[in-house]
Amino acid sequence: MKRAALAIGLALLLAAPAALPDPPAQSASSPDSPDRVSELDAAVRAVASDRALEGAAIGVAIIDVESGRVLAAVNEHLALNPASNAKLYTAGAALATLHGEHRYETTLTGKLESEGGGSSATVISGPLAIRGFGDPSLTTADLWAMVQDLKSYGVKRVDGDIVVDQRFFDEQTTPPAFDQQANEWSSFRAPVSAVAIDENCVTLTVRPGPAGGGARYEFDPPGFVDADGAIKTADPGAADNVELALSGNGSRMAAHVSGAIASDSRVVRYTRRSEDPRLLAGFALKALLERADVRVTGDVKLGTARGHTLARHLSEPLSSLLYALGKQSDNFYAEMIYKSLAGEAKGRPAKAGDASEVVTQWLDRVGAGDAGVVVKNGSGLFDANRVTAQSVVGVLRWAWRDPSVGPEYVAQLSVGGVDGTLHKRFRQEATKRRVRAKTGTLDDVIALSGYVLRDGGRGPLAFSILFNRVAGKQDRARRAADKLVEHVAHYAMK
Repeated sequence: MKRAALAIGLALLLAAPAALPDPPAQSASSPDSPDRVSELDAAVRAVASDRALEGAAIGVAIIDVESGRVLAAVNEHLALNPASNAKLYTAGAALATLHGEHRYETTLTGKLESEGGGSSATVISGPLAIRGFGDPSLTTADLWAMVQDLKSYGVKRVDGDIVVDQRFFDEQTTPPAFDQQANEWSSFRAPVSAVAIDENCVTLTVRPGPAGGGARYEFDPPGFVDADGAIKTADPGAADNVELALSGNGSRMAAHVSGAIASDSRVVRYTRRSEDPRLLAGFALKALLERADVRVTGDVKLGTARGHTLARHLSEPLSSLLYALGKQSDNFYAEMIYKSLAGEAKGRPAKAGDASEVVTQWLDRVGAGDAGVVVKNGSGLFDANRVTAQSVVGVLRWAWRDPSVGPEYVAQLSVGGVDGTLHKRFRQEATKRRVRAKTGTLDDVIALSGYVLRDGGRGPLAFSILFNRVAGKQDRARRAADKLVEHVAHYAMK
């Protein structure tokens, strides 16, 4: 990604070996002896002075969660861009504010009337409204299930418009800092809205036909994309070169497709963000109703939900939704949950600025605030946030020690060597399943923060490793972070 340079001071360079040494195989010292702490501190200082990372801004903090004792640190109060480590703040604030059992609700409301004239059919008189409260997980399949609920009333026609009630969020659909890469159409930059479907993205599905003929394609959610162009079916073994060009088209989107897919290819899919998501769910609802033989006489527009609740969908509990943050680093889920904090805690409509205030006040309450900490968005995408390693380990310590959030908070993190963004990292005996952490990656940011679990009923060690100004050196920074966590793991095992 192309991002503005970070306005951050150079990290303190300390006289120490240029390369981080391997973790010690064993030590005769007691677990908390000064010699062993010094070994950990030396490993941290070696990272900070690594000549291969010269010019980087580096902040590290490692603590004993039970006692709060700082075992090793360097530049722990230096405010740095955390990249996706910002999701540690979003997850913590969400569990503290909404609680793990919170479910997001989406409803269909309207007025049912009998068609009359001896007919048993039912009509929705006036608008049919869909209203949402920030559910990041609503899918086309969920909306189809709600349509089936309407069908159970015998509904055959909607005499009026499809209304989308977006009042739970304000009208700003672009999260803070996302405008830094305005021409990016990838799904990771999807906009937010109180009623959202399929993560406010559109997906082109292409199925090959006989060689020499045309391929079949369709867009999901249905009803939102006006498409033209054609995709050919090429000979077996040919390279797939499907091209998709998207643009805004009023309240909908326009797409031009071209290229070819091999006749022996499997079904291929291309997912891109929507431009303006506010009516996306409404157009999808109208298309699904018509697919279910329910005629809609009106248009799709923004409005206010009125009437009786005719169908309701509840998301999975927040504790389950957070897996998308910690394990998959899903930016859309993070921004939706982040903004919903404002709607629940500060009043409606929810604003990103109010969510920032909620998170900042929560940090102060749990003792994890620090000078220079700024949280503007919930995902950590682009150049928006500043945190310190000291603040991050403060959040980690609070979460572990609070029984009302600890199990759920730890569960949403990636498990070293097992799942999420850490499934290929920390596969050694000392780290596999013992490391529970959140990764962070931008063009010039590498971050890794989390826990190393310990045996014997002892609390874990918490660590935060933040690298800025590492453009072109991301792999070296990532290896240095992993090596340092291996040192922490060997320390934790004693």
